[in-house]
Amino acid sequence: MSLALKVLIIEDETPAAEKLERYLNKLDPAIEVLEKIGTVREAVRWLQANQTGIDLIFMDIQLHDGSSFQIFQQVDVQKPVIFITAYDDFALEAFKVNSIDYLLKPISFTDLSHSLKKLESLRSQLRWDPSKSEQIIKTLTESAVKNFKTRFMVKLGDHIRSITTDQISFFYADGRDVYLVTTLLRKFIIDYTLEGLEEVLDHKVFYRLNRSYIVNISAIQDVVVYSNSRLKITLTVKWENEIIVSREKVGDFKEWFDGLH
Repeated sequence: MSLALKVLIIEDETPAAEKLERYLNKLDPAIEVLEKIGTVREAVRWLQANQTGIDLIFMDIQLHDGSSFQIFQQVDVQKPVIFITAYDDFALEAFKVNSIDYLLKPISFTDLSHSLKKLESLRSQLRWDPSKSEQIIKTLTESAVKNFKTRFMVKLGDHIRSITTDQISFFYADGRDVYLVTTLLRKFIIDYTLEGLEEVLDHKVFYRLNRSYIVNISAIQDVVVYSNSRLKITLTVKWENEIIVSREKVGDFKEWFDGLH
């Protein structure tokens, strides 16, 4: 990902703001955080003077001196906003303004990456022009409210059944086929790729371990340090094939497993 964004962070919790900045730098060292602000008053003053110089705003909803929605009452915010909050009560209100996404704390690296990929995709399609920011905001806002799949339709002979995600232990790819495996170890071919599943599954519950497996966190019985700094996964269901977390995913997997995603 190469965005080279100039970013404003409006967040009154210093550790949260610093963590967000670290994640942004990890995503793309070219992303520049111009300022970290902790109050409505300071945000209004800063935006009135500097808004043209930024590309994206990260905004906590509850600040020391009020709600960040008060900022929109005092400034004509022209830039896309990603809200980051500990509460999910304000989602509808957030999308009435320039919100392109609504992330719940603790923010995860994966959540942040998905949000910025939306922006990256549109910048590429529109050949990024500041005059098109309203079009970008509109398009992103329309796509931002997303419901993850909660069930999958499968075929069993001449019958069709619906399997809820809490009944799914994992998905795996075998050649061109992708299988859904239930908690009762029943397998069904589904009409998805693993990449497609990543887009529709709740990534707080499901994780892509490697090229072949996406696992439900409730299906993980044990994690063991394996050779070459990799991790071996033992499932709650009996599965004979070895499941290894690829080396490049170990750090991200640990954050997800620890609830940081």
